[in-house]
Amino acid sequence: MDARTVSPSVPPVWSTIATHGVFPEAKHDEIARYNFLANLNKYLSTVVAPGNRIAYEKRVRPRFRAEHGRDFQNRDEVRKAMKQDPYYQMWSALRRTTMEMRQQNGRSITIRQAPELAEKAAKLNEGKETLVLNPSVKVPHYLTVMDNHCMPGSYHTELFEGDVSAAANYDTGLFVTTAGGLGRLSDGGGKAIAQWVLSQYPEFKPKRILDIGCGLGHNTLPLAQAFPDAEVIGIDVGAPMLRYGHARAQSLGVRNVKFIQADAAQTGFPDESFDWIQTTMFLHETSFLAIHRIMQEIYRMLKRNGLTLHIEQPQYTPDMDLFEQTMRDWDAFYNNEPFWGVMHDLDPAALMEQSGFDRKEFFQIGVRAVNDLEDFTKPRQQPEAEDYGRAAVWNVFGAWKR
Repeated sequence: MDARTVSPSVPPVWSTIATHGVFPEAKHDEIARYNFLANLNKYLSTVVAPGNRIAYEKRVRPRFRAEHGRDFQNRDEVRKAMKQDPYYQMWSALRRTTMEMRQQNGRSITIRQAPELAEKAAKLNEGKETLVLNPSVKVPHYLTVMDNHCMPGSYHTELFEGDVSAAANYDTGLFVTTAGGLGRLSDGGGKAIAQWVLSQYPEFKPKRILDIGCGLGHNTLPLAQAFPDAEVIGIDVGAPMLRYGHARAQSLGVRNVKFIQADAAQTGFPDESFDWIQTTMFLHETSFLAIHRIMQEIYRMLKRNGLTLHIEQPQYTPDMDLFEQTMRDWDAFYNNEPFWGVMHDLDPAALMEQSGFDRKEFFQIGVRAVNDLEDFTKPRQQPEAEDYGRAAVWNVFGAWKR
């Protein structure tokens, strides 16, 4: 494929995003900057990124074979060789730059109105028993040593008491990073898994649902809306995320969700207390040790005949070629996601079996975000190229506890 022949669709404008009672207000130039970045992200993923395959096949791989008398044996060799190619350098630098620019703009929007946002959240949260913060919860070391995906302060940093700016920043930029691929409320992942469960297991009527690593709840609320008779609990270690997420839920009229500050590896919930336990793009942000502890904790908390599901990008299996593994692993080296490769190297079936699940109950599926934007509901004549990780398409693995 010649990258020059790809003609991507134009992303929806940022102003089509759905707002709520605690969503930051953006000025003209801030909106223009986000629109520019959304288009640049789309262009990089659909037009520029495919050129890396050409560089790999035409230059990088032949050069390596000539120098070493053999082909690549692992993705680390591919990554080191690709780093020397000017095309890959250009694409990688631009991709990193868009992430930094997105954070700069998001922080600019939220910091200048941080006190007002905190006040709005406080009013929406005041007197509600559905927000439980626990200052004694310690943020795990694997989260404090870096700023996840270039976000200053990551999810947990508070600039002042009651601060929600970290979550507000995250909320404003999801639309941009995915070029609108997650819908108007950036909740396409939660909607996709809720619809899949409803369609595949119509008899499944969970009474208690736990969403681990819920963040600002954008993938938690679709579960609560799809199962209105269930009690849905979202846990996270980041207090700013929980304050903002709870206020967001209140303003959107979703009342059957409780937000609790807790560590996923030691939640404090009783044994067998949930019918469904969910994570969405969370496990790759935990350490190798933590992911095993979390899965054991999930098994402990899950009721018999309960379901656990985990949305992530595809695992690195032997049948995935080394070039694709390298492209997917970019975030581990250049987007402050150091556990990305470690998590995606794991055998999820073995991970769950080691935690107590019966391997016979393990399954994997693929889902695509449910998007309520008109641009994404129109049928496409041909699929667009994507650069291994930016499209709203995921691998889901899970199991029933029998």
